[in-house]
Amino acid sequence: MNKVKVSAIITSGGNSTRFGSNKLLEKINDNSVIETTILKFLGLVDEIIIPSKDDIKNHVLNSKIYCDKIKFALAGETRQKSVYNGLMMCSDPEIVLIHDGARPFIDKDTIKKAIELTYQKHAVLVGVFAIDTIKEVKDNKIIKTLDRTTIFQAQTPQCFDYDLIKKVHLKYKDDSGFTDDCSMVEKYGYDIYILEGLRTNKKITTKEDLK
Repeated sequence: MNKVKVSAIITSGGNSTRFGSNKLLEKINDNSVIETTILKFLGLVDEIIIPSKDDIKNHVLNSKIYCDKIKFALAGETRQKSVYNGLMMCSDPEIVLIHDGARPFIDKDTIKKAIELTYQKHAVLVGVFAIDTIKEVKDNKIIKTLDRTTIFQAQTPQCFDYDLIKKVHLKYKDDSGFTDDCSMVEKYGYDIYILEGLRTNKKITTKEDLK
């Protein structure tokens, strides 16, 4: 793969309602959750943009990991708006990786593979295939059992050609009905390829997840 300019947007503007406090400031060994996540991307990307509120921004600015590769964008009212703000702060990369700040267990090898595959395929989702039996339900009743071999559980990073994802976010910036960036690209009509990652790449939602 030729050398390409890569930006990472690490979303950090959530309210951590279910956690009970700002989970990104909790400790994992010697670093906070957000520091741990940032460290996974440093050295693999050219810049990191963090859409965040003042508490996270000040925490990172005063941390031992802060460097000139890290920039900040305003946190939006929704994750989608935060990503949009991050995209507008990017320094015209070829590829952008969009990652949850609350997924500190992502491994560097998966990040490297995601960059390489995005260079080839232009839109890539990291995730894992379902191992549990999945039921579709309605009104508290099971409607049918889904084929779990075709069920892929989305994680992050979600990775795109920068021009593509910027165009998609601009088109749908007033449509708040999306749960992630891939769903926006799907609606746009663009193929997304999968990269099977690791089950350890969990998102911290509750205190049990951190344990």
